[in-house]
Amino acid sequence: MIVITAPTSQIGSKVVSALVDTGKPLRLIVRDPAKLPKHIHERVEIVEGSHGDAQVVDRAFEGADALFWLAPPPWAQSLDDAYITFTKPAAEAIRRHAVPRVLSITAIGRGTPWQERAGPVTASIRMDELLMEVGGAFRGLAMPSFMENTARQVGVMREKGMFFGPIRADRTLPFTATHDMAAAAARLLADSTWSGQEEMPVLGPEDLSFDDQAAIISEVTGRPVRYQQISYEQFKQQFLVRGTSESVAEGYVDMYRAKEEGMDNSVAKTPETTGPTSFRAFCEEHLKPILAA
Repeated sequence: MIVITAPTSQIGSKVVSALVDTGKPLRLIVRDPAKLPKHIHERVEIVEGSHGDAQVVDRAFEGADALFWLAPPPWAQSLDDAYITFTKPAAEAIRRHAVPRVLSITAIGRGTPWQERAGPVTASIRMDELLMEVGGAFRGLAMPSFMENTARQVGVMREKGMFFGPIRADRTLPFTATHDMAAAAARLLADSTWSGQEEMPVLGPEDLSFDDQAAIISEVTGRPVRYQQISYEQFKQQFLVRGTSESVAEGYVDMYRAKEEGMDNSVAKTPETTGPTSFRAFCEEHLKPILAA
């Protein structure tokens, strides 16, 4: 039995889709089962509720052979509450039910000078340590920034021909598609042979600056788009206006500063750590249908 948390999220939904045809029994923890596609709902076991709830995870982890763990994105609470407090009931249930394999979605940063000052990255690393303390096999799939983060600004691109961020325009960084992250997770969850505890980065095939991204978007869609750098104070205010806590807003500032200083460039790109989806292919699939219309 493979237990999957956050099965309606960008990554979790893709993990479910990749595994549902393998014949592996799946058990999904979901707050609102109605959000699941009908063809998925009919082929999996459902445990309704939050995976931060002790009673829910206690039911869900019984007889589990593997667990896909994804904490919800932090918002109105503190970063510690979003990652550590939320995960503690699951860690206790993993130990109680002796779940043999746990796979967590985490972030690049462990073992770097930024590990203790990178906001959500720091909190996610501490979350993983909590899961590893249980003692079973563990894999932390570590991401840089997602290509989808740029795509979220497609409305602004369409209206103003721009997208925004605090990192300087020429800073070259790795990016990953959520599809590649989910594919790596699905492969591991379907494999019952791995053991030990380690982190596994998942990177895209190329490093790009935001100017590079803007050029690719413009070429693919036929619509001129450019990147505009904003201040970190403006960046923080955007989070606060949208309702985050001060802890979360300041945490994202710390994380993006760490990325600009080189945190995401600390991992070597190898065939084992590189996903297949290029940013150009991502734009062809996700941005061209919207911006080229």
